[in-house]
Amino acid sequence: MSQDFAGPFSGRALLIFPASSSLSLVRAVAGSAVAENDIESMEEEALAETGNVVLNGCLASMANMLKQKFSLSLPKVIRGDGLLLFEAPTPEAGVGMVLFLYINFTLSGRNIRGYIAMMMDLPSISSCGTWSTRLSNGSLDRTTLPGR
Repeated sequence: MSQDFAGPFSGRALLIFPASSSLSLVRAVAGSAVAENDIESMEEEALAETGNVVLNGCLASMANMLKQKFSLSLPKVIRGDGLLLFEAPTPEAGVGMVLFLYINFTLSGRNIRGYIAMMMDLPSISSCGTWSTRLSNGSLDRTTLPGR
């Protein structure tokens, strides 16, 4: 799943699961009330909603820590290899870097592993670093931070 974000720095957040885990994730989210033959038909919507909840939670936490606002796109389900997943949002975005965070979900007794990745271009990474430094120094002053 992917979701673009923009604010004091911009990029794309990705929630990545192996294809073999996607139906397990949908089963865990949907619960036993959904018939097995209906699981596949609701896979796309359930994955998008799961991505929306997880990625929005991560981005909202980041925004709250930095005392800033981010605008978010609607989540999209993307299927494919790394070249497709890490494609730049626009041709103008150029080459960026990716920060990987390993996550391990345990839902309804299922062990589902995945990754969260944040893709940003070099100016956004620099801005993110400045914000992170000021956060760790305890000097978050909304009037003097980059991007304001």
